[in-house]
Amino acid sequence: MLKSSSSILVFIASSVLIACSTQPIAVNTKPTPITQTTPSTKKTITTDTNAIVTPNNNDLITSTNIPPTVPTLLPPILSPKTNNTLSIEEARLLLQQLLPTGIKDRNGWRDDILSAFTGLKIPYEAPYFCAAIAIIEQESSWQSDPTVANLNRIVWKEIEKRADKYHIPMFAVKLALLKPSPNGQSYSARIDALKTETQMNALFEDIVRDAQKIGLPFSMKNPIRTGGPMQVSVEFAESQSKAWPYPYSYKGSLRQEVFSRRGGLYFGIANLLQYRANYPQMKYRFADFNAGRYSSRNAAFQAAVGVLSQKKLVLDGDLLVYTSNKTSTTQQQLVKLAPRLGLSVKAIERDLQLEKSEAFYQSVLFKKVFELANQQTGKNLPQQIMPQIQLVSPKITRKLTTQWFAERVDGRYQRCMTRQK
Repeated sequence: MLKSSSSILVFIASSVLIACSTQPIAVNTKPTPITQTTPSTKKTITTDTNAIVTPNNNDLITSTNIPPTVPTLLPPILSPKTNNTLSIEEARLLLQQLLPTGIKDRNGWRDDILSAFTGLKIPYEAPYFCAAIAIIEQESSWQSDPTVANLNRIVWKEIEKRADKYHIPMFAVKLALLKPSPNGQSYSARIDALKTETQMNALFEDIVRDAQKIGLPFSMKNPIRTGGPMQVSVEFAESQSKAWPYPYSYKGSLRQEVFSRRGGLYFGIANLLQYRANYPQMKYRFADFNAGRYSSRNAAFQAAVGVLSQKKLVLDGDLLVYTSNKTSTTQQQLVKLAPRLGLSVKAIERDLQLEKSEAFYQSVLFKKVFELANQQTGKNLPQQIMPQIQLVSPKITRKLTTQWFAERVDGRYQRCMTRQK
């Protein structure tokens, strides 16, 4: 009876962990262009509250195409060297100026950030350093393994919800959780002691390894999707490392590297900065960090399509979704506009496949939509806007959005830039 209860419990606990886990520059000073690499996958992006992004699905119909994760990697593309090009020694001094005072192991943070920039071949420039600094402050407040307030209570509450759903008495669940885990503690004791996502990840790894022994009747994958001081996606890290080799030697798994300071910074900085986008302000890159690469550009494209079609579209930055053989509302409206655009349905679909890459800027579809929308409105429409996405998580008790995230990070970015001497 206890073994059966344990199997049921693991199913409940895994559901709980899934519910509690999280996934995911052109600026005024005109810093050097940045290399394009691996884009983010579909939206499951975190904020400092570990929120899961859930766009309004009422206006989203899907496509059978698989979202791009590992594109052909371009070589580093840097602008011609100028007198402002910094040596690594000068970069270290600049970063020392920009980092806030009072953070624990300040030199360690400096060296890991600089190492990431060097490995990713991102220019040593204040706007880029400050962008990374702003995200770190927002996501972890300079904690290499950030804590999650009341994580144990959140997990127990979700366990109770799952127990109610499956009509299992809570006393039976708690009895099953008294089973010793591989580290000698009971699963119950480990849940009570949960403080960080790293601990939660380790707990679930043990559940996965223990599943066969306790007779779990189905396979599972670890649902912890983000980690480290920049709350970067494990999936992104795995894709990034295929396109751009990870420069550090390590023991264990790449997943574990994401939860380390150096690995979390490396992959977080790659996600934030190692791609090119024609944005006039850094805040749109912060929105992309939260909602997926090029979401700000794609949301502006959706707005332009809405102007031409005179239909209100969800401005979430997703031009295609990837779970069925249907088409998105954006694509449906573009097909209706095909005669006016002078494009075939196949050509429209082909260009939409570029939605997660820089190349979409140069596509015939992108150019034609903005050309006609500009003519119709009598003005040049912006090619980037804030994606309109609501952030949802068991940890969130108030209304938060991607725009809220981007503007909050941008405030930190602006303060960082004032520290430059």
